[in-house]
Amino acid sequence: MKSMNLLKSAAIGLALSALGVAGAAAAEFEFKMHHLLSGKSPAHTKMLTPWAEQVAKNSGGRVHIEIYPSMTLGGKPPELVQQARDGVVDLIWTVNGYTPGLFPRTEVFELPTVYTGNITATNLAMYDMFEDTLRQEYKGLEVMFLHVHAGQAIHMREKEVRKPSDLKGMILRIPSRTGVMVIEALGAIPKGMPVPALPEALQKGTVDGALIPWEIIPPLGIHKNTKFQIEGFNKTRLGTTTFQVSMNKGRWDALPDDIKKAFKDASTPAWLETIGKLWRAGDEHGIKVAVDSGNTHITLTKEETAAFDKALEPVVQRWVEDVSSKGVDGAGLVKRARELIAKHSKM
Repeated sequence: MKSMNLLKSAAIGLALSALGVAGAAAAEFEFKMHHLLSGKSPAHTKMLTPWAEQVAKNSGGRVHIEIYPSMTLGGKPPELVQQARDGVVDLIWTVNGYTPGLFPRTEVFELPTVYTGNITATNLAMYDMFEDTLRQEYKGLEVMFLHVHAGQAIHMREKEVRKPSDLKGMILRIPSRTGVMVIEALGAIPKGMPVPALPEALQKGTVDGALIPWEIIPPLGIHKNTKFQIEGFNKTRLGTTTFQVSMNKGRWDALPDDIKKAFKDASTPAWLETIGKLWRAGDEHGIKVAVDSGNTHITLTKEETAAFDKALEPVVQRWVEDVSSKGVDGAGLVKRARELIAKHSKM
């Protein structure tokens, strides 16, 4: 309770200096949104800020969302879900995998060979599965939207990678439980950490590389501490990471219907398609920054990519067995997720 009070005090003290959305003066409903990346990150400038502005517009100026990046309201990234549940903040954007075990059904979309590279199709598949399958794991939260990033590509400090055995014994950063499974299947050693800690870990050599998309390269300067960026044929990735934008459930339930509609109308499938394009564009920009700085961008051949897929086949079965032991129909989730991603990939 004391820590929550401290965070609430911090929120008040920082309100005048935090990055936010214009139009606060006349707003009837004020919200604090908290997230882990910087105010210069594409997630902040190109996704969260436009979304907040659209909510405000939909509400006729009655809503104002103040956005606090870089954990400026206190705490650490793995605490964001609890901050929202406790009402310390109103809204969060966070990585599901920072709180392992809380969102097992949503995890299915992170798996290699389930997610292979289509951001938009995966976002829409999660939307389709939300009400009847995923909502039950978001207790204490009202989800605005779920999304993924472009997927786990390989960044290496020193070593060129073209086959799974090249990663044996390497220490690789990953943010999620499913990512740990991927790294272990490749014979490497997983090291979990929030992404803001990655640049220092690469610089000091406490990790040999990382599984993250290209999008994060410019804001964190990843290209300065790596030499190689590796991805599969036709942008195939080794799984992905799921994210959520969610509101405290009590705050949500207390809102009038027209204000709820302002939020939901900003979080439609059309918005999820826009997010997919934004993250793809950010990924393309990120790899260009790395290549322009002198790094080597490796695109694996079909045969090399197939070798990685074969090495990662056991990951899906391991995940199915794990969640099934906890009463979750893992095999059914994999089947449905693949079908929905395939359906939306054809659109």
